[in-house]
Amino acid sequence: MTGLPSAIGLPHYLVVAAMLFTIGVFGIFVNRRNIIIVLMAIELILLAVNINLVAFSSYLHEVTGQIFAMFVLTVAAAEAAVGLAILVTFFRNKGDIAVDQANVMKG
Repeated sequence: MTGLPSAIGLPHYLVVAAMLFTIGVFGIFVNRRNIIIVLMAIELILLAVNINLVAFSSYLHEVTGQIFAMFVLTVAAAEAAVGLAILVTFFRNKGDIAVDQANVMKG
């Protein structure tokens, strides 16, 4: 018995992951003004990586990819928490969250 259902194979998961990755990269390059959308695009890229890790892990009957996926989820949660904290602080100081004004932040 394989880990993936017989009707949906590894290529289907890879196509979905490639589409999510492409949308994420497209979201970063097209919309550089709103940092929240940039963070959501980064989350889409990390989701695509997780789908690949779990799909290959199941296809190869190994647990290693699923363990790495848990680490990626941990990094994504930390990125979201720290990113949103920086956004809230930046919004309180400037009143706007435009990415092109983020270079004026001083620590």
